[in-house]
Amino acid sequence: MLNIDKIRNGIVIDHIRAGQGIRIFNWLGLDKASYTVAFVVNALSKLMGKKDVIKIDTAIAINFDVLGLIDPNITINIIKDQVVIKKIKLQLPERVENVLICKNPRCITSTEKYINHVFYLDNSGLRTYRCEYCDDIRSADDFRK
Repeated sequence: MLNIDKIRNGIVIDHIRAGQGIRIFNWLGLDKASYTVAFVVNALSKLMGKKDVIKIDTAIAINFDVLGLIDPNITINIIKDQVVIKKIKLQLPERVENVLICKNPRCITSTEKYINHVFYLDNSGLRTYRCEYCDDIRSADDFRK
């Protein structure tokens, strides 16, 4: 059995769908971190079968909307003095800004670079989003780094 010490203060990103943890690890730039990070792949889970887990031994700012796009079943545990003080259950965000990019060449975001890319949840079952300006459809999996 793999044993990773408890963290004193920081964040645990738990219940990541097995294989998706690397996307989060890379998106957060944790490979360049100066603090301790534990990245567990394919951990056994009673609920999920297998899951990925990321433990970060410091408090960092995280865009929960992007994490919700990657995997809406993620749980964020905020740790203080080795105790979980807050649990955050993620979900698909209703609206995202500058996370998905509209690929429609006729969209105003293609010609006016200062305009934010705004998408609204179109279909939660299919995990699709609709551009606010041109109705172009993007998958949640198309998020940009």
